[in-house]
Amino acid sequence: MAVHPKMKKAIFLVWLLLVPAGMWFTYKTYPPDFSGHWLELLAFFVLTAVVASMPIIINEMSIFLIQWVSLAAFLSFGIFAEMVLAQIAVIVLLLQIRIQKGESFRLPLNLNMFFLVSFFSGIIYYSLGGQTGPNLLNDPRSLWLAALYGVVSYFLNQVIISFHIRYIYKSNESYFGKELIVETITTLVTLPLGLMLYMFYNQVGLLALLIVGIPFISLSIIFKLYYSSQKVNEYLQKAAEIGHQMAERLEVNGVIDLFIQKLSEMLPVDYAYILEVVNEEELQLTRGIEGGAGLTSDIVGIRKNEGICGFVWEKQKGYLYNSKKDWQTFSQGLLPADAESILAVPIVRNKKVIGVLMLASKRKRAYEKSQLMIVDILCSYFAVAIENAKHYELTKTQSERCALTKLYNYRYFEKLLTEEFDKLFQFERKVLSLIILDIDHFKAVNDTYGHQSGNEILCELASRLSNLIGSRGTVARYGGEEFVVLLPEAEKEEAFQMAEMIRQAIANWPFTIQQSLDLNQHQVKITASIGVATAPEDAEEPLALVRHADRALYVGAKRAGRNRVAEYVK
Repeated sequence: MAVHPKMKKAIFLVWLLLVPAGMWFTYKTYPPDFSGHWLELLAFFVLTAVVASMPIIINEMSIFLIQWVSLAAFLSFGIFAEMVLAQIAVIVLLLQIRIQKGESFRLPLNLNMFFLVSFFSGIIYYSLGGQTGPNLLNDPRSLWLAALYGVVSYFLNQVIISFHIRYIYKSNESYFGKELIVETITTLVTLPLGLMLYMFYNQVGLLALLIVGIPFISLSIIFKLYYSSQKVNEYLQKAAEIGHQMAERLEVNGVIDLFIQKLSEMLPVDYAYILEVVNEEELQLTRGIEGGAGLTSDIVGIRKNEGICGFVWEKQKGYLYNSKKDWQTFSQGLLPADAESILAVPIVRNKKVIGVLMLASKRKRAYEKSQLMIVDILCSYFAVAIENAKHYELTKTQSERCALTKLYNYRYFEKLLTEEFDKLFQFERKVLSLIILDIDHFKAVNDTYGHQSGNEILCELASRLSNLIGSRGTVARYGGEEFVVLLPEAEKEEAFQMAEMIRQAIANWPFTIQQSLDLNQHQVKITASIGVATAPEDAEEPLALVRHADRALYVGAKRAGRNRVAEYVK
């Protein structure tokens, strides 16, 4: 939930005006007596800091179990001591959960809240006759007042949090959710614990803090370890799911897109880079994402031990950096200026590094060591998926492309033509034109210069056709010296003009051949005859369109003298 910048400034101002003056007022109104108790105060301070540094995190929510220590401190030393310990606890907690620069307003916000809770709870306690250092074992009224203090603190805390949600975070969400339930349960647990700590402290002194504090801290550590292992298990499950999803993708770009998308969903990723090892010599940027947008960059190849990625490549292991100062001295300029945390992992296949993945966040300490392990596993899945996708694309290319000219072959053209006719029948296309061209006297070229030279001409012609047509249609080698051009949504007149442009591009510019029979370079002039037909005007099914364009080629162009364009006439 975003907070307006003016509101953030107001929060700092409220803290500046409220907390120091309020602490001073409390100190003067309810002066503490610390004489002879400095060691005990230090012990409470240490216990407060330790408990605050180990919040229990459940479902991304930090549970702050400091109430029992602050209650015992309040009953033992009074309201001022409890205020100081509460302020210290807030600072330690927010440092532990690593608030970022843009969230720094949360520190004065929580300091204000804890001050108000401590102040008003203490005032109510004292106004009802409560005393510092009460005898809870022999005075039932004191016990009830101490319990009332804990209940009042709880309710004041909820009221202030509800106010924050509504007026500071501007959220209309109901506060009566799982957070309130968790807060209520922790209060019910910690209130008796705080009372017990106070009574035990009165009986045995500092030993009570060890007897009560150590089991509680141990329990917090166990909860934290349990949550961490649970989180790692969730990451492992997600990694397995992502691995299966990547394995289902059959295109390299599809695998890369899915990989980056899932990483961005799992981790705080502001920048992502995938670099590929090229010729065993350098890393080249394959895909870069900055701020959710693709990166177009002319980054020079990175060699081993150059920059972060080169270092990861050389060492063949992942590295984690928590802030810019840890890596900026050896960075090669790939990362933006506002990047802080970095997670870099080698992409390994068959014990060989084939690339490097680097993730970056604007936040400091954004990544954990467990996440480094998960990303390493994901990179293994990614390497397998990429290799499979490359094999599939190669096989697909070999089955759909002409090995000589690299144009689509007849098999692909036939399939595409059928699909385009289906679109015509479903009214997704209005018109479809077909151009067929045949090189004139191509046998003479082969007989004069050799078949290798003929192949050179076919390759150069394929290149000229591809450049002329571009994205307006599809060029394919139909067989031998024949080529076809499929033009969706092109009327016959437009297709005829395109065919004439093709004819001139062939006839007006000689073709260069290098490997002729006499081993000399030659400039060879050739021409082509071209036929044009359009559906549904000239044909209502795929083979008829091919047949009619072919008829226009041979009857209207070849028989009429070659080097010309003819359209099908019924």
